Amino acid sequence: MRHSRRKQSTSKNAMPAVIVVAAVCIVVAAVYWPALSAKALSFDDEQYLTKNLLVQNPSWASAKRFLTEVSKPSTVMGYYQPLTMISLMFDYALGGRQSNLMPFHRTSLILHITNTAMIIVLLYLLFGQIWVAAGVGLLFGVHPMTVEPIPWVGERKTLLAAFFSLWSLIFYLLFTVYYSRTTHHARRTTVSLYIGSIAMYLLALMSKPTSTPLPVVMLLMDYWPLRRLNRRAIFEKIPFFVLCGIFAAITYISQSCSASVTLPGKFGLLRIPLILCHNIIFYLYKMVWPVKLSSHYPFPEPFNLSQPMVLAGVIGTFILIPLLLLSLRWTRAALAGWLMFFVAILPAMQVIGFSNVIASDKFAYLPSVGLLMMLAAFLVWLRKSRFLTLWKSAVVIILMLVCAESVATRRYLDYWQDTIKFHERMLALTPDAGPVHYNIAVELAARGRVDEAIGHYRRAIELMPEPSSAHYNIAVELAGKGKIDEAIAHYRKVIELKPRSTDAYNNLGVILESRGNLSEAISLYRRVLQVEPDNFRAHYNLGNAMERQGSLEEAINCYLRAVRIEPNSAEIYNNLGYAYGKLNLWQKAAEAFRQAIRIKPDDAGAHYNLGAAYVVTGDSNSALEEYKILKKLNSGQAKTLFNLIHK
Repeated sequence: MRHSRRKQSTSKNAMPAVIVVAAVCIVVAAVYWPALSAKALSFDDEQYLTKNLLVQNPSWASAKRFLTEVSKPSTVMGYYQPLTMISLMFDYALGGRQSNLMPFHRTSLILHITNTAMIIVLLYLLFGQIWVAAGVGLLFGVHPMTVEPIPWVGERKTLLAAFFSLWSLIFYLLFTVYYSRTTHHARRTTVSLYIGSIAMYLLALMSKPTSTPLPVVMLLMDYWPLRRLNRRAIFEKIPFFVLCGIFAAITYISQSCSASVTLPGKFGLLRIPLILCHNIIFYLYKMVWPVKLSSHYPFPEPFNLSQPMVLAGVIGTFILIPLLLLSLRWTRAALAGWLMFFVAILPAMQVIGFSNVIASDKFAYLPSVGLLMMLAAFLVWLRKSRFLTLWKSAVVIILMLVCAESVATRRYLDYWQDTIKFHERMLALTPDAGPVHYNIAVELAARGRVDEAIGHYRRAIELMPEPSSAHYNIAVELAGKGKIDEAIAHYRKVIELKPRSTDAYNNLGVILESRGNLSEAISLYRRVLQVEPDNFRAHYNLGNAMERQGSLEEAINCYLRAVRIEPNSAEIYNNLGYAYGKLNLWQKAAEAFRQAIRIKPDDAGAHYNLGAAYVVTGDSNSALEEYKILKKLNSGQAKTLFNLIHK
């Protein structure tokens, strides 16, 4: 009976905390509700969704590919992140599409709300003050800097990695609590929590490798606030550091194989401290004053002390570090909390370059936990102190900040409602951002606003002439506008920058062929087949060129190779039949036309060609059947075929 009463009392004590956490979650959900209707696509969403065939084909086979493609992911340019890709695949299976992003945003919002709740739990376990934990957690939950990972489909990785990392920290914290107990049940629980913490860390690494510094964060927590940093605490982290080393190596290899990595010495060693100083102050500034937020913060140019932001970063860092060291006279909280933030964000500090931005809001998502611990410790001290007026003032300030953050978050979410509006916002803040010009050009072209798209492609190429995709896309649009010479120049630039760009070879070959330059066109098609022997478009194009050249047998061989690779192309079968007809192989021609009709029953050209083949072979009845079909299709070729039959 005594044990039962103790359990009942514990439940009663826990109930207010549950209610408080639930209330914070409801507020966060209400503030972020517009994210569910966001329609904007951001920088790498094509890799994660719109052009990712594995995500678009949910299956065990796709999941296996994501899990086993370790050193060189085939569908995403970058590091190994299988759990992120599998989670997006699940959302696609639930109806998520480019035209319906809500299922993706729904999962991301649930993850953010859950992360907010876990931060509250973590702070509550550390400091034992539910109202302080809830207030600090709410500041995190509605902060405008947490917006980016929710409507940005490709940033599911940030939320998922934070989710598993927070679980790992909570399990670790509970492990330290149970570790000091001597009962058999406590020892079993301790082992389970320790294994659970390692498992959650592994899942975080498989979501986004920027979780690698978590073991160092745990050691800093041992220093403060747990105050248990000793030899045993360090020994406990060995499995974590083993995983850290393995995934650091995997990340470097996969990133360098599928994308790019810029090593620290490329731009001189002085650049590293400048980047660190700039980012230390930049992130703190944005957290305190979250205005002019963007998904693209380019490197300041020139990147030296003549730049105000770089100079401010250096001066600010040289003021901040001594103040943090001085604070050790009174508390470990300031230095330890800041070090947790710094260590956690260090992989994304661009010391090893992997992106074209110097900073990003999403990079601060999980690292901000260190600063939140520092803030929570200060509020706990304030509440326990004799300065009751200051505590009440702090509560009022927190409530005012929550309101201000909520308004700013809602305004920022408004830009995410449309892709063009979202990119125009970024261009208003950074008008010389080449990647932004490129992205908005892609969207404008998709909406049929080709002239505007070409203008942005031109600006993107001026700002970053190296990416071949901008040259390729503008070539396509220029060719469509009839500006053939300019299109040819850009296709040649693509081939120069990316010698294995088979699409550029194919498209350039078609243009040159249309201008009568058959020899170079044929050479380009053969080059495609050297790179991709199973490129059916190159076989088809080469067949067309050979037919025009009069090499009909070689043309037929090309068409046959094309249909073996792509057996559902009515276009190829039509041209194959036409080539057979030129060689008077009318039975084979008729069979090719029948295959074209099987694939595309309403193809008037194929029906006419088949009817003509029947006429030549003397099968007038079958030709009349094709004539009747052409009449039903309201094809102008019906009369021509009728005259051919009765000639």
